[in-house]
Amino acid sequence: MMRRHALGLLLAASALTAAAPAAFAAETAETVKVGLVLPMSGPFSQYGRQMENGIRLFLQEHGDSVAGKKIELVVKDDGGIAPDRARRAVQDLIVREKADVLVGFAFTASAMASAPLAKGAERAMIVTNASSSGITSASPYMLRVGQTLPQITEPAGRYAAEQGYKSIYTLVADVTAGHDAEAAFKRGLTAGGGEVAGSLRVPAQNPDFAPFIQRIKDARPDAVFVWLPPGEATINFIKEFNQRGLAAEGIAMLGTGDLTDELTIEATGDAGLGVVTTGHYSMAHASPENEAFVKAYLAAYPKDKWPNFLAVSAYDGMAALYLGLEKTGGDASGPALAAALAGASWESPRGPLLIDAETRDVVQTIYVRKVETLDGRLSNVEFHEFPESRDSAVH
Repeated sequence: MMRRHALGLLLAASALTAAAPAAFAAETAETVKVGLVLPMSGPFSQYGRQMENGIRLFLQEHGDSVAGKKIELVVKDDGGIAPDRARRAVQDLIVREKADVLVGFAFTASAMASAPLAKGAERAMIVTNASSSGITSASPYMLRVGQTLPQITEPAGRYAAEQGYKSIYTLVADVTAGHDAEAAFKRGLTAGGGEVAGSLRVPAQNPDFAPFIQRIKDARPDAVFVWLPPGEATINFIKEFNQRGLAAEGIAMLGTGDLTDELTIEATGDAGLGVVTTGHYSMAHASPENEAFVKAYLAAYPKDKWPNFLAVSAYDGMAALYLGLEKTGGDASGPALAAALAGASWESPRGPLLIDAETRDVVQTIYVRKVETLDGRLSNVEFHEFPESRDSAVH
């Protein structure tokens, strides 16, 4: 039995490794099959819909053919933060579906579990969100068009230093992402001559914010920087911060774009007004490209609320693929696409994008935004920017 089990593992590994050349032979030369790995079920299904909507909107606007190749989409549900499920989805895409390119990956766990398979099969991975630092080093064929957490967080610290705040507290979820956000904020703050007066870490699941908010109120800092998992936690914190009078006492709330995401900001009501965040995309971004993107998105998907950063990042994932295929003359292999997109740049609905030639990571403008009422709804209105921002944890 042990010999049969070992033989089975060996044959499976061999089939996956051999899938790189076999996949291209099995498919017609006129088709590029794109495997989408997205959270289409579970608590993060709204993320998956935003990303799939952005991808399909790009095809709707630009057609389903590029460089003489017809683009075919195959969607696989990774269920959210479920690395084993993501790995199985990618293996199925490579071996059975003969996918040429992999796009999506909302979470780092999914991207990192999939990277060895993509690397072995020489498949390009276009990561549209997974935001931990340095993940593109896991495969020479991986590139990222979304964001990194330090990339959007470090500018919040720089902005706080520019404002001359003398006393700042940080409050983050007690998870790795929260710790990373706290560290990145401190890097930006101390680089500008500022200091953190106090740091608070709250449970990631069902936190009771009352004692933490009271400690901040008693300390009377100039500002508090917040990072919490997006969703109910951010909504509750903003509401309680306001209800306990901290905003009325002039304590500024700073955070990353997750804090006031387009999908949740309506739920905060007027309590969200005045919250300042840093991020790479706002639906209110003023540019012809974004105005056209938002108009087209709302027309195509009127039931899915507003487009958020995930929709535009997925849209840009397809823009990167089309640009890469144009440069390679339709060659969708991982080595060809990675080489073609190293150093590539284009104008996105969010602003100018560049793929770093060395790290294959995204370089972009990070905006400082304030929640204001715009056209009758709460919006993240940009008022300051940090151009050509990179991942501060790597560079």
